[in-house]
Amino acid sequence: MSKYLALEQSELVVTGRLVDASNATLFAHVDFNGLQIACIYKPIAGERPLWDFDKGCLAYREFAAYCVSEFLGLDLVPFTILRDGPYGQGMVQEWIEINELINLSEYFSQDHPELRKMAFFDAIVNNTDRKIGHILPTVGNKTYGCDHGVTFHEEDKLRTVLWQWAGKPFTKDELIILELCKSGLEGQLGQTLAPLLTELEIQACSDRVNRMLLSRCFPEPSPLWPSVPWPAY
Repeated sequence: MSKYLALEQSELVVTGRLVDASNATLFAHVDFNGLQIACIYKPIAGERPLWDFDKGCLAYREFAAYCVSEFLGLDLVPFTILRDGPYGQGMVQEWIEINELINLSEYFSQDHPELRKMAFFDAIVNNTDRKIGHILPTVGNKTYGCDHGVTFHEEDKLRTVLWQWAGKPFTKDELIILELCKSGLEGQLGQTLAPLLTELEIQACSDRVNRMLLSRCFPEPSPLWPSVPWPAY
């Protein structure tokens, strides 16, 4: 059994709670060949209602973000699934150990390829809450992102601390990924997202990707919507 299969099928044991999170965010683990694989468990029952997102949908959006990241080969979102747990159905995500030597308050504003990739991904999924604390740099120069519950809104609501590349042209590789996303949303990726998002949200994602292909540039902050989440960390 792989550790990912263990996260899907083994008993989920809750051992703590992240008290700063706005929704119920539980620290948990599963047993894997005598070892404990740490994870985050967010039960749908613990989601707080939001004025601009439907009730009980955040876990599905977290999983949808993972599906997009994997389909596009970005490898930005830690392994994520939907499964039952002690408090019902919810999102379970592999725990990522960050590099404690990296100062996030300085790192987030750098011109780093991993951060650029994250800003690119956020524009695709319409992330409305990319805080500094949602950036997870690891030992080995790899960076992951977490907390993708408020993504894929049908209205453009991009809010992020990663505006270093606003208005800058996409690279050839980024344009290839956008073309892959466009075709995927019309086929396999769209089918994967269909149980997780509404038809309008999937269409809005497709429309965003088409606009990005036409502009060939990173989006710029909107004057109609706060461009940076609050608090930023």
